[in-house]
Parts: sequence; structure tokens; C-alpha cells
Amino acid sequence: MGELDRVLTIEDMKALAKRKVPKQFFDYVDSGAWTEGTYRANEDDFRKISFRQRVAVDMDNRSIASTLVGHPVAMPVATAPVGFLGMQSADGEIKAARAAEKFGVPFTLSTMSICSIEDVAENTSRPFWFQLYVMRDRDFVNRLIDRAKAAKCSALVLTMDLQILGQRHKDLRNGMSAPPKFTPKFVFEMMRKPGWAMGMLGTNRHTFRNIAGHVDGAGDLSKLAAWTSSQFDPTLNWRDIAWIKERFGGPVIVKGILDPDDARQAVQHGADAIVVSNHGGRQLDGAPSTIRVLPEIVDAVGAQTEVLMDGGIRSGQDLLKAIALGAKGALLGRTIAFGVGAGGEAGVARALEILRKETDITLALLGERDIHNVGPHNIYANELVKRQGY
Repeated sequence: MGELDRVLTIEDMKALAKRKVPKQFFDYVDSGAWTEGTYRANEDDFRKISFRQRVAVDMDNRSIASTLVGHPVAMPVATAPVGFLGMQSADGEIKAARAAEKFGVPFTLSTMSICSIEDVAENTSRPFWFQLYVMRDRDFVNRLIDRAKAAKCSALVLTMDLQILGQRHKDLRNGMSAPPKFTPKFVFEMMRKPGWAMGMLGTNRHTFRNIAGHVDGAGDLSKLAAWTSSQFDPTLNWRDIAWIKERFGGPVIVKGILDPDDARQAVQHGADAIVVSNHGGRQLDGAPSTIRVLPEIVDAVGAQTEVLMDGGIRSGQDLLKAIALGAKGALLGRTIAFGVGAGGEAGVARALEILRKETDITLALLGERDIHNVGPHNIYANELVKRQGY
């Protein structure tokens, strides 16, 4: 039995990734802003929701298949955009994209990825999503959109909550950069993680290839932060959705929504779907968990657009709780990153299979056969869920 076969939960996958990935890159994934309170709340608040078990019902012929933004999916999830994914394992974005494609769910490539749009397109056969940050240099943004269009990306994920970079203490203490600086501390880390080091020797993808040639020294965290401050456009507003949609010519998913008024604004300005997200607790520390605000956002715009969510999904049970509270689906960030770090493409495939099995078994024990039938009747009302009718 291989080490991935012994992985039964995403928590197991996280532990395996921690053993394999150098500290600075593992910490990049397993961290939040400032006190990390919002990061912890994203997971903790799922535990406050209880299921209603039903028995003596027909559990045969179950289905967890669905659609996201008009496309069929094997399970109502997509991978979330994760920067530095190619530093969890060599060519990490390509590995994750291949696993997602084989499983039958969308892969989302981050602007701040190690592998470029073209790298992923050349190594996959189905359309993927591209996550866009808006910079002051609109010519660069337009070129990014055109590159995504040329790669036949099927949707743009427009992230609205990172125009100013939140402070993440672990990254600063670790001196994280891509490519990494060969300090004595990091050389010691590579000696402890030889599999990771050998993988990196086998690829030339070591820096942010989507922005290579556009940002001097962008791999250095301090220089990247300075570039973020100077180039990420703090004037980004709802009206920008229109020109981005026109330039791309396909669906635009607006990510970073935590407030019902913002959700309404996004829909009014043309968002084809929204993602309820606090950036994994990596931006505004002290913001509520995404599962906590999900019901009121669904109330506000759920009849008009697809409401997706991310943050804290570590199991198929978490996924079903989000769907019970009105989400059409979820984006998986750390769950996928841990899979990449633990086992590359096979690790992501294993992570998705763990969620698939957990979702299917839990669906049966809820007394449901079709994931589309999951709703507020499948959970108990409690202090987290105050929406009328829950």
C-alpha cells in the first residue's frame, strides 16, 4: 500500500504535504493574515452545523453530478486559484489541472501561478478557468485576458479583494520567494525534502510565468509586495466588470464577496456568478467566515445568479453543508494545494476522491439521492444559521 492509499482525510493529506514541502511553501498555504482568526473561523464554523439524519428511505442510484456556470461537473466543486502552487511540487499547476480534468471538475489558474496560462493549456485537453487580478497597467491586463481567451479558458474569475496585499506573518518571517533564496536555512530544508528538490531540478518553471518579463524581480516577496502596491489597481470598481466581460467574451465570476450589498452590486454590473470568499482568511483578519454569511448572500442574489463559496471546505460533509445553505458549489483551495504537495497529480486525484466518497456517503445518510435536492431541511437551525425557514 502506497502512502497516498493510507490517506483517508484531507487532514491526513495536509500532514503528508507538511512532511514533503519546504516550510516556507507549506506555511504559505497553511496560513492567514495577522492573527489568523478568520482563517480558523472558516473551518470552525462548519462544525457548528449539524445534519438531520434520515432512515428507511431509498438510497439507491445516487448522483452528486451537477453544473457550474453552465458546464457539467462530476461534483459541484472547482479548484480555487492558488498562487505559488508550482512551489508545492514541481509544475504543480499542470499536475492539479490534469487531475481536475480527469475527475471532471474545473481547474482555476491563478494570475500568480508558477506555470503560465500557456503551460497549462499545452498540458491539458479541456478548457480551464483563469483568475484575473486587475493592475494599473491595463495593457498588461488586456494581454492577460487575451492570453486566457487564446487558451480557450471557459471562464474568468475576477478577484475583487486583493487590491492591497494582506499581511501574512509566516510569509514575512520565512522570507518566502519564487524561486527560493538559497540561504543556509533553505538548503537545510532541501536536504530534509529531497523528493521536492529533485522535482524542482527537473523543471525550468520556478517563478511567476504569467508576469515574467513584466515585473522586475517579481519572485522576491518584498519586491512583489512593492509591485502589488504600485500595480494592483486600488481604484478597481464594479464598472470594471463590463470592460473585462467585453474583452473576454465569456462568463466572468466575481470572487471576494462577503456582503449582500456587494453581491447585489456584482450582479447588477454583470457578474455571471459570484464566489462568497474572504480569500481563505488571508486578507481582512476579523472578517466573518464564508459559511456564516452565505445564507444572507443567497437570500440577496441566489435567485438571480449562481452563488459559489470557498473557505474551510475540508470534507464532503462541509461541501454538503454549504449546499444546504444555498451554495451552488464550492471552490477548493488548500484541499487541492495539500494534494499537490503530498503527491502531485496523484495527490490531487486522491483528495478529490476523498471528497467524492464523503459527499456520496453523507448524501445517502441524509436520505437524499440527488445532490440537487439538498437544502435547509437537511440541517438543524442553530446559532450560525438564523435565516428564517432554517
